[in-house]
Amino acid sequence: MILTSVLVLLGIGFSAAAILAMASRLLYVYEDPRIAEVESVLAGANCGGCGFPGCAAAAQGVVSGRAGATVCVIGGDEVAANVAAIMGLSFSSMEKQIAFVDCTGGIRAEEIYDYAGVSDCRAQDLLYGGNKMCPEGCLGHGTCVTACQFGAIEMGPHGYPVVDPALCTACGACAQVCPRGVITIWGMTARLAHLNEITDCLAPCRQRCPGQINIPRYIEQTSRGDFAGALETIRERIPMPLTIGRVCPYPCESACRRTHVDAPVGINMVKRYVADWEMNSGQHLPIPCAPETGRRVAVVGGGPAGLSCAFFLRRLGHSPTIFESMPKLGGQLRYGIPEYRLPKAVLDWEIEGILGLGIDVVHGKTFGTDFDLESLKAEGFEAVFLGIGAWMNMTLRIEGEDAKGVETGTEFLTKVGLNMDPGVGRKVVVIGGGNTAIDTARTSVRLGAEVTLMYRRTKGEMPANIEEIIGAEEEGVKYLFLAAPTRIVSDESGHVTHVEYIRMELGEPDESGRRSPVPVEGSAALIEADTVYTAIGQKPELSCLYDEEGNCQLKQTRWRTLDAHPVTLQTALPHVFTGGDMHTGPGIVITALGEGRKAARSIHQYLTDGAPHYSAKVQRDLIPYTMFTHVPDVGYRKRSTVPHLIGCDERVCTFKEIEGALSSEEAKHEACRCLRCGLTCYNRDLPARECSEEGCVSRS
Repeated sequence: MILTSVLVLLGIGFSAAAILAMASRLLYVYEDPRIAEVESVLAGANCGGCGFPGCAAAAQGVVSGRAGATVCVIGGDEVAANVAAIMGLSFSSMEKQIAFVDCTGGIRAEEIYDYAGVSDCRAQDLLYGGNKMCPEGCLGHGTCVTACQFGAIEMGPHGYPVVDPALCTACGACAQVCPRGVITIWGMTARLAHLNEITDCLAPCRQRCPGQINIPRYIEQTSRGDFAGALETIRERIPMPLTIGRVCPYPCESACRRTHVDAPVGINMVKRYVADWEMNSGQHLPIPCAPETGRRVAVVGGGPAGLSCAFFLRRLGHSPTIFESMPKLGGQLRYGIPEYRLPKAVLDWEIEGILGLGIDVVHGKTFGTDFDLESLKAEGFEAVFLGIGAWMNMTLRIEGEDAKGVETGTEFLTKVGLNMDPGVGRKVVVIGGGNTAIDTARTSVRLGAEVTLMYRRTKGEMPANIEEIIGAEEEGVKYLFLAAPTRIVSDESGHVTHVEYIRMELGEPDESGRRSPVPVEGSAALIEADTVYTAIGQKPELSCLYDEEGNCQLKQTRWRTLDAHPVTLQTALPHVFTGGDMHTGPGIVITALGEGRKAARSIHQYLTDGAPHYSAKVQRDLIPYTMFTHVPDVGYRKRSTVPHLIGCDERVCTFKEIEGALSSEEAKHEACRCLRCGLTCYNRDLPARECSEEGCVSRS
């Protein structure tokens, strides 16, 4: 009996073994040995921050191709390099990324509902968008804090999350759970390439700035003495804070909320202060650049747009070469803005810092004559930026304007910039009302001339900066308003002796919104002049784009500018981009710098992704609900004034820089006048705030 039982059991065992043997052949599951190898080099934290349920799943994801070598969010470059080696992949150092909170609202943002018991941001967002008046700002319940596996986020004292960069692994969990998009995972490339979107925390000043600078952020950094951080913030958008701090007409200040309390914050004053701080140190701050890609880009034109485009292309890892026809870079910055406004030593120092990133320059080469788009392509340039500017002058179209002693203001200023004798006479008449006309008039005064500026409208309609208009008047420039030239009178030798003009009166507004000048019959008169400078407008010279047969592959607008996509700045030729005055017509420097960055962004996407792209949420106009004028609970604080280095009597005898910079105390005072605005929120109760090492804080 026992023997029978043993035999039965043995039979069952052998049968089972046979079945298992067959099953192993039929149901055999092969496991790639690389999975175990990859898992062995991962951090072993099983934190789930990578999006996989543990390191074993992450390793399987790498081997299956669902994840890359950088899957581990806490392992860093060393782990990624080890994973890449196992998988036979090449690896370059990862760009540091962290979570960035683009919200300054918090407890300042007004509440419109009380959702009792709803303490999760996602749930509250489902209830009519949440309880805050601001439609984009942080709801403040800390859902992101709960989602973070590494303790890198906490709710700060002002009611919005604060990120610890040392602990953040850029896993993205916080950004995924935020229903408002307040948290973004940022790396340098993403920051440089970001365009303002209507869902960003855009203070009115940021919306108005053509360069899209994060103004509240750099002013806050300045208030706590972090000047290097302020410059880093500025240079994420423009490469020339020294220049802009001197010549920008600061359109941002016209949108400053503080205007509705007392006077706008001196935004440009603060920018100049931190830029001068760097220059006075004698050392250029290090500017990080992405690893080199080896992609070559030709930048045609070394003015502000071209310099900006080259700067950002280099920071994005590419290899730009600037082609410039003039002896030195700078464009209108060098040859159109006088020394007393922008000293050339300052400009040279700033350009030196840009080129120091590793940007090549070719001087003395004219586009359309010495090289063209085809030759650039043949030389190996994969993309081209056209930023030639607007150097072609508009004519008066009146009798006698070809007389000797008559030339354009830009020609005159260029001669001065090249240290040539401009041949200025004793009695000068400048025709025009823009910044070029004012610069021409004030420069002529410094060269010993008696100057009259003729303008067909009134002082209130002049497009020049009001400070420049007043400065010219203080220096002795005489204004002849409501007067339009009708004829240039010459002597027997063909040299100008007088300008004939007719009186005007203002009629109905034209397309620009200014009242149109209308001639007054029978009011013709003469004004004596031995030199006449015209400054009535400029436009790009586009003849360089045409071949010998008169063909052009690029399109023009009806304003004789180069046609391009309004956001990407890509032209009819996919590899050709444009920006600055060549695209917009004559504009301000900050606009040209901003377009240079936008073009660099598009070129980067063209080279890496095949085509430029952008979000449908790109901000193009001012956001209406943020432009309110009632700003209660803010106390009066006097605006700082820019010092003038020399008196009016001394000005006309020298080209020394007129305006100075704020002192350290004045700069901090001005920074603490900032309301630190968001979309709808701002700092209130300003009399109870003062500057400290932590920035602008409330007095206890």
